[in-house]
Amino acid sequence: MSKKPKPNYYWSVLTMKCPRCRRGPMFKSANPFKKLKLSHIFDMPDNCPVCKQKYDLEEGFWFGTGYVSYALAVAVSVATFIAWLVFIGVSTEDNRIFWWLGTNTVVLVITQPWLMRLSRVLYMRFFVKYDENYETTKPVELH
Repeated sequence: MSKKPKPNYYWSVLTMKCPRCRRGPMFKSANPFKKLKLSHIFDMPDNCPVCKQKYDLEEGFWFGTGYVSYALAVAVSVATFIAWLVFIGVSTEDNRIFWWLGTNTVVLVITQPWLMRLSRVLYMRFFVKYDENYETTKPVELH
């Protein structure tokens, strides 16, 4: 009997797969920008279609994703600032810092649907670890 290869951790995060099996999708639509309806960004199945892991582990579970989303926004802002500093530079004699602030704001607004979904994927990985025997073991439940 041949064993299935272990899915890559980083690829499963970027493609927003279930943390337990790294195969099932966490969202009904793979593309958060597809319909551009903010009310459907977080449409998720109740359970992973592959390993049956419940996504909403308890009442108010997703509240903690605000902290992860904030950290991701700070990381994006630091990255855009470093890129701005390297390629354009920052000076006290002109308004380049304000141009960076405007550019950073546009980048954050455009990437926000993806960052919000990514924060859910990362937050769930704090509580549910990869299980290579997911076919024979029970899904994770919080008590």
